[in-house]
Amino acid sequence: MSKEENAQRIALIEQNLHSLTAQKQQYQAQLFEIEAALKELQTAPTAYKIVGGIMMGANKEELSKELQNRKEMFELRIQTLEKQEKQLQEKSKKLHEESK
Repeated sequence: MSKEENAQRIALIEQNLHSLTAQKQQYQAQLFEIEAALKELQTAPTAYKIVGGIMMGANKEELSKELQNRKEMFELRIQTLEKQEKQLQEKSKKLHEESK
């Protein structure tokens, strides 16, 4: 593989890493919001949920379960992205070493 091809591959990997990082940050922000909502829900006397632009009363237990499920989903997505990041970083490191 020529140095030019190697450089192109490294650039593509770096671009993919940047994209994964941005996506991971979005998921982490959503996870933070869910955790804050769960914490607030524990002390709130009543619960409300926005459905189609309308705020409606909600069962605290059901809402808590729903938020917990969403939290688990985002945690899994973040773990998956972290694994992909690690793999891409290893590929990038390997290509950097090959180009020397």
